[in-house]
Amino acid sequence: MASIHREILIDSTPELVWAALRDVGEVHNRLAPGFVTDTRVQDDIRTVTFADGTVADELIVDLDDRTHRIAYAVVGGSFALRHHHASMQVFPDTDGRSRFVWITDVTPDSFAAPVADMVDQGLRVIRQTLERRPTSAPRRQPQRTSDSSS
Repeated sequence: MASIHREILIDSTPELVWAALRDVGEVHNRLAPGFVTDTRVQDDIRTVTFADGTVADELIVDLDDRTHRIAYAVVGGSFALRHHHASMQVFPDTDGRSRFVWITDVTPDSFAAPVADMVDQGLRVIRQTLERRPTSAPRRQPQRTSDSSS
């Protein structure tokens, strides 16, 4: 199994970054426009269409407002993955900035390089988007949160 771990600093407050990240149905507008061209949500499945035509059906595993973390797994689409699980989390950094952490585990190992390239490209767009303009008000706000006591 390949594990891809990336961290970047974003010159925006953790609250603004989290507001865009947690708006799971608006990735193509609020988080990574151009890199993601469409996002649709039905129940716990988010279908993401990327600019290159790749489609990923993602099970939203966790959306935690307390820890500013989302976790998801690719469960269908045009990827031929045996396993995919990822999480994105926002932490406060110095001077009002945010530290954005994206961790992805994937098999087979032959997908490590292409998935890492997508993560790197996505992070560049996310940083540009969130530093360039404030995020708009969220349109969809799922109420799912994790309960760490269970």
